[in-house]
Amino acid sequence: MNETEALVKRIAEGIQEKKGRDIVVANLTATDNTVCKYFVICEGNTPTQVAAIADSVSDYVRIHAGVKPTAIEGMRNARWVVMDYSDVLVHIFVPEDRDFYNLENLWADAQLTEIPNLD
Repeated sequence: MNETEALVKRIAEGIQEKKGRDIVVANLTATDNTVCKYFVICEGNTPTQVAAIADSVSDYVRIHAGVKPTAIEGMRNARWVVMDYSDVLVHIFVPEDRDFYNLENLWADAQLTEIPNLD
């Protein structure tokens, strides 16, 4: 497992710490002209949970991988939070916004891996 794959694993664990659901990892390494190597997409039931998931990912990854995000956007409304880890972008949605933006379909040519929910 390379450094970026290890980061993706830690991000997923941080999401699961706050019961984030329906985690999908989009591997973009074989896709041309992308801004990063991976997307990690998940959802929380409410804006409060979305914000808690983002905080958990930030803390968990900093503690377990020694990495901080270079930017976090969307915390004010917490309906769609994006965390930038350079090679990995984390997208945390409320369900209706995830359905609307449908990133998994937008990047359908990427290899998509679903991570099972813990419960």
